[in-house]
Amino acid sequence: MELATVTHTAALTRLGYALSDDTRARILLALREAPACPSDLADALGVSRQVMSNQLACLRGCGLVDAVPEGRRTWYRLADPHLAPALGDLLALVLAVDPSCCSSEGCTCS
Repeated sequence: MELATVTHTAALTRLGYALSDDTRARILLALREAPACPSDLADALGVSRQVMSNQLACLRGCGLVDAVPEGRRTWYRLADPHLAPALGDLLALVLAVDPSCCSSEGCTCS
């Protein structure tokens, strides 16, 4: 399988999409700490294995995680070593937000 690289804008869009879902964001934060297998991630995050499988497939498709087969298990890890410190930098952000804007129904600010 040939992998394609993406522009900075496309990479940020993919990261933003991944972080826009609570489960995917929690997976990335968990993988920031250490590689993990899907069943352990599902148990740790309190989601079904099917949900975990779907979210990991999405994160793989976005180029954010890699699957590493090891015997009968597959371990997932962040795809790029720059991603862990970038997530750490994002966690350090302090944002002042308007609670009436950008709700779960979407951004209503104009």
